Amino acid sequence: MSDEGPEQLALVPPAPTTRARKPAAKPAPEAASIRPVARVVVDSGLAHLDRLFDYLVPATLDARTVVGCRVKVRFAGRLVDGFVVERVDKTDHDGRLAFLAKVVSSEPVLHPEVLALARAVADRYAGTLGDVLRLAIPPRHARAEAARVTRPDTALPVGSAAGWQTYAHGLGFVAALRAGERPRAWWSALPGQDPARLVAEAVLATLGSGRGSIVCVPDIRDVARWDAVFTEVLGEDRHVALTAAEEPADRYRAFLAASRGDVQVVLGTRAAAFAPVSDLGLVAMWDDGDDLFAEPRSPYPHAREVLLLRATNQETALLIGGHARTAEGQSLIDSGWCVELTADQRERRRAWPRLTVTDGSTAGAAPVRLPQEAFRAIRAAKGPVLVQVPRRGYRESLSCQTCRQPARCTECQGPLGQPSASAPIACRWCGRAASPWACPHCQGTELRSPVVGALRTAEEFARAFPDLEVVTSGGQTILDHVEPGRRLVLATPGAEPHVAGGYDVVILLDTWLMLAREDVRVEEESHRRWFNALALAGPGATAVAVGDAHTLQALVRADPAGFAARELASRAETHLPPTARLATVAGPDEVLAELSARTWTPRTELLGPVPVDPRSPEAGERLILRAPRREGAALAAALAALAAERSAAKQAGLRIQVDPLSL
Repeated sequence: MSDEGPEQLALVPPAPTTRARKPAAKPAPEAASIRPVARVVVDSGLAHLDRLFDYLVPATLDARTVVGCRVKVRFAGRLVDGFVVERVDKTDHDGRLAFLAKVVSSEPVLHPEVLALARAVADRYAGTLGDVLRLAIPPRHARAEAARVTRPDTALPVGSAAGWQTYAHGLGFVAALRAGERPRAWWSALPGQDPARLVAEAVLATLGSGRGSIVCVPDIRDVARWDAVFTEVLGEDRHVALTAAEEPADRYRAFLAASRGDVQVVLGTRAAAFAPVSDLGLVAMWDDGDDLFAEPRSPYPHAREVLLLRATNQETALLIGGHARTAEGQSLIDSGWCVELTADQRERRRAWPRLTVTDGSTAGAAPVRLPQEAFRAIRAAKGPVLVQVPRRGYRESLSCQTCRQPARCTECQGPLGQPSASAPIACRWCGRAASPWACPHCQGTELRSPVVGALRTAEEFARAFPDLEVVTSGGQTILDHVEPGRRLVLATPGAEPHVAGGYDVVILLDTWLMLAREDVRVEEESHRRWFNALALAGPGATAVAVGDAHTLQALVRADPAGFAARELASRAETHLPPTARLATVAGPDEVLAELSARTWTPRTELLGPVPVDPRSPEAGERLILRAPRREGAALAAALAALAAERSAAKQAGLRIQVDPLSL
């Protein structure tokens, strides 16, 4: 790149030279009527140009150039998108400015509070403002922009906060929202209550104070379920659903309804965290530990952190709840930043199902996968039974029955598997059939499956209980609801369907397999999925967990808060988030070796470089940086500076993630 500063990219070409003997040419009409300067966020995609640029506003575009509108500008010789964030009378730029090329739409879609939030998120995650705004503002849809949503002219319904009286400080929290205050709470929800209804009552109380709300739930199935409850509690047309899975026109229409102030309540997935709600008074989230809240696009923000930043910057109330609790939530409770909404121990034990833990062994015999305790519970059930199975599929992995060595393809050495009972045994990599098969180690010809999927488990239960209808949910076929009655529902974690009145029995199979993954959050994630499954039980239900009794004590005691406290203490010992700030930098080996010698912050530790995936060397390597929490902002700034340096030098970008969800 030349020695000229980045400002030169926004300059217009010099005016044509004139002969000395002739008078200077008259300025063009546009130039003669220069209007105030527009300060623009330019979607350059370049980290070293992560700042605002000044452009002159032509007289023909002056009336349409409003703060927050979309524009097109000339940037580095090409036409790029941008947003006007400010109109000013003069510029600090010493050179000549270019004119705005086009006003795409006069609709103000970038509001000052969202701009400030996007800047804070970019700084928190070592990203750029342009990247965050791509997540915050959906693409324009002209037809949706022409439509208007009519505000309801009926009075707000009279809410009932009776469900909150189960929790200490619950009624006080709702009363504070109704009074226009800004309470912050972390909520440990109990089974038997509809969390959507309780959150809707909190939103209704916030509306009563004249303020709006944002509510984020994990996926579109939750949005559909909560949407119906919100309509019932708040009334028609008082909220919109905003998700990235909607049709472009529907998503943009919902976004505009909030942006224009036609509605004050937005319900959605992680895409709703940036919604431009007017007079925002409450931000809420359900089940913040769900990995769907982690954005897979740069700069990879987590919706929980976005809402926490928003609650701080805009001084709003906060409500984050779930049946389980994350270490991040426990950290904020311990610090006194928010209060805890939880029921007393007696109420918790009464609400959660009575759990029996077994390893499947009987009278000194080897453990079995389907123990007698599970069979007895199913036979005694008078209603639906839920069985949670960690793995999908049929027989996803196979090994030799004689020597227990993994079964491999003779052509590519890929793992062998069987997708269904009628399908042949084949390689999961190249698809080549492996029949007949002989073990290269012991010459055995029989195969066994060390890990059994949900479909194979369904076959086993169907044979054991021929009088019960067996229903499966998982993979490409996820059920949202099942009808009450005596049936057996097998579901993978996160795909458990709801049933009116709850399940009579809940069985957690292969808990050891849930804990076998190599990840720093494996115990927290496993407990979250187990608590969510147990929460689907009805009043007086029983539950059976197949696993180690010591590992599952939090389930036995119905104590998600106690588990979160122990998990937080473990994170503190190992200097992992949320007690510390952690970042990963993935890239070429020679670049990471150079970065290993770099000083980031005074107390930053460097780990690696290590392979991104030890099983796949071609995936490359990454460097792990770990710093005390108080140095987190400095570490993020140093990483952003690194990205800017490489961008300015036209070097290949690095994948930088701050506090990645999975490690």
